[in-house]
Amino acid sequence: MDMLWSGWGDPAEATPLPDTVIGLLRDLLGVEPRGAGPLALEDLAVPRSPLTPAAHRALTGVLGDAAHVRTDAEARIRHTRGKSTPDLLRIREGDVAAVPAAVLLPGGHDEVLDVLRVCAGHGLTLVPFGGGTSVVGGLAPERHGPLVALDLRRMDGLLDLDPLSRTATLQPGLRAPRAEELLAEHGFTLGHFPQSYEWATIGGFAATRSSGQASAGYGRFDEMVLSLTLATPEGTLDTGRAPRSAAGPDLRQLVLGSEGAFGVITSVTVRVRPVPRTAVHEGWHFPSFEKGTTALRRLAQDGPRPTVLRLSDETETLIGLADPEAIGSGGRQAAGCTAIAGYEGTEEDTGYRRERATAVLRECGGTLLGEEPGRRWAHGRYSAPYLRDALLDAGAFVETLETATFWSRVPGLYASVRDALTATLTGAGTPPLVMCHISHVYENGASLYFTVVSARGEDPVAHWARAKHAAGEAILAAGGTISHHHGVGTDHRDWYVREAGPLGIEALRAVKRRLDPAGLLNPGVLLPAD
Repeated sequence: MDMLWSGWGDPAEATPLPDTVIGLLRDLLGVEPRGAGPLALEDLAVPRSPLTPAAHRALTGVLGDAAHVRTDAEARIRHTRGKSTPDLLRIREGDVAAVPAAVLLPGGHDEVLDVLRVCAGHGLTLVPFGGGTSVVGGLAPERHGPLVALDLRRMDGLLDLDPLSRTATLQPGLRAPRAEELLAEHGFTLGHFPQSYEWATIGGFAATRSSGQASAGYGRFDEMVLSLTLATPEGTLDTGRAPRSAAGPDLRQLVLGSEGAFGVITSVTVRVRPVPRTAVHEGWHFPSFEKGTTALRRLAQDGPRPTVLRLSDETETLIGLADPEAIGSGGRQAAGCTAIAGYEGTEEDTGYRRERATAVLRECGGTLLGEEPGRRWAHGRYSAPYLRDALLDAGAFVETLETATFWSRVPGLYASVRDALTATLTGAGTPPLVMCHISHVYENGASLYFTVVSARGEDPVAHWARAKHAAGEAILAAGGTISHHHGVGTDHRDWYVREAGPLGIEALRAVKRRLDPAGLLNPGVLLPAD
């Protein structure tokens, strides 16, 4: 099944907002219904593919079947940009300027190498395409010729499983739910469950340094990766041959987070863990975001660390975003913040960690709400993108951004970004709701995930660009990183250049020139194009 071209996920899962929420949007934000929804796919004026007959023949030759070189309008539309709110607003209103010339479907590593060779010979720009879930412009490169999308869906297998070492080698086009099914047949799990889980792919997880909602227990995806294979215009790069090594710098780190700018990931070896025998999630109430943050820091630093640990601020809790089923109800708590703690593993281990963590959370001012809030959160954990689409349909503007910093800087970063977003959007005449939660914790710091809802305004893309710029400036000024898990893409690139510094960027440019001398892979994504 393909994802909805004008929104997120499975069209059957999309539901309109109830009248109570529409009324809330109108009363709080001045949101007005937009009338007709997005254009129909068949109404989009997609230009004829600029792929030359010679390039088409060459690509068909290396892929072995004309069906693996798609130039029809629907395939090209479905591979246009990603799933950020500006991406969706553009495509919903008929902007097909970024539509690729063709969609290529390789079946293996060697075919990817052959495609790269043909693209270099015919002056084609190439963007690797997994689940298409990027929200930072990772699928919108600066073109140096006709653009082709390299869709990796045919490369979707479990290549190897080593139960003794607890490792698995997966192909990049394997979607996360299918990966879990294949691993579960052998009694294992990857334990990686980001909000994009239902549609994102293994290759995308590695290329963006993804972080899942159970990262407190399983770790980030880049911490799971043991080795990778990368197809580049200059040949094959294999990285990693042991769990840890002192044999020079770790080349895996050049591939992880490289976002298709250096090559195409064609296989990933990851560590896996036994499927947990038990899992329980529970809700906690804290009187303030400050007290809840202290509790999360205590558990992250001194343990025991739950598998899932997250905290919504007062606004997110009040609106009900901490519990998607409660949107518009005024929240189930009159004031304060909601935290979710989840425990997975054996019954003995889970019970031990839960008992000790409960003592810490209570000591920090928390009140146990029981398992029902945890069950509701687990049930709706992938629903936020569908809610975003429903809000867009109702005439609202909604978007997210995230960052991370050290614990000592969390309060300042939180206030700075919140104030920058509020001031910018209020200045545009659209007073927003700015909500935040801590979604990932570490011994030394945490991530902050912001959600903004406002009226759309006359030019919503420009409207968000101003707010995003203000937030990016606030993040760097407050000592945060421009991205914790969404990646860099083109949206964050200019701030990433400043974060990495001139020498760091030049070092990465040197890698890019060696692996991709023609600059055909995702130009302008991650690094400024030459």
